[in-house]
Amino acid sequence: MHTPIDLVTLVIQHQIRPNTHAQYEAWLKDIARESQRFAGHMGVNIIRPHGAATTYAIVLRFDSHEHLTAWIDSDTRRALLARVEPLFLRAEEVEIETGLEYWFTPPVAKPLHARPYKQFLVTLSAIFPLTLIVPWALHPLARWLPLLGLPLVARFVDAAVVVALMVYVIMPRYTRRVAGWLFR
Repeated sequence: MHTPIDLVTLVIQHQIRPNTHAQYEAWLKDIARESQRFAGHMGVNIIRPHGAATTYAIVLRFDSHEHLTAWIDSDTRRALLARVEPLFLRAEEVEIETGLEYWFTPPVAKPLHARPYKQFLVTLSAIFPLTLIVPWALHPLARWLPLLGLPLVARFVDAAVVVALMVYVIMPRYTRRVAGWLFR
């Protein structure tokens, strides 16, 4: 019988290419199913990325180092890995943790940070067209709402519409589309 000290945890991190989540998720189902067929397998957890992040963590637990090594060195795992590698932005990162300490001190995920010049370019490329289009589109409303004819009120409404469009409509979609470049 194995004691908690014998337990071994394999933590694998994969940073995948943007727009490959569906393919990767399908692969995850396959590898999770296959790993369960190996002796000593005690469970698998998937930690999925949030927002624009593209790094997944796969946490596999085995009852002994011997059983974990059998999984790592298996032809099954090698074939599955070869199938998914084209989706990776970089090589997989692998850590082996022994005992139970991993569950009490999980690794902290590094937040993604875009370089300031990239933030500037993305923001400028979204705001500049809006500063031209929004005032032009709202100008005809001044006929029905005379208050919008006042310069200070008109500029305030323009700014409020631009900010609302940026926060709720444009930036969430735009940053997802340029995430590969933005966070590289």
